[in-house]
Amino acid sequence: MNCCELCGRTEVETTVHHLLPKEMGGTFGVTANLCIPCHKQIHALYTNQEIATRLTTVKELREDEKLSKFIKWIRKQPASKIMKIKKSNERKRRK
Repeated sequence: MNCCELCGRTEVETTVHHLLPKEMGGTFGVTANLCIPCHKQIHALYTNQEIATRLTTVKELREDEKLSKFIKWIRKQPASKIMKIKKSNERKRRK
């Protein structure tokens, strides 16, 4: 188990998040180890185009208004808790 670079929770299973999405040329670029809920939340809120345009560092992700609210909440959740992440209504409309 590892530590999530976004929310800072420890003892969580992490996945590799490409800070520049692979489809935008980030296959061999910088990555961050994120817990599954944080990783899913990013992709539920934003398209890869939006991520590539303005959320290409962990700092930018942390400072994003929508993600910062989620991070504040997820930090209080136990690492063992499984939660369902849904695409935001705004994100659904953009597809």
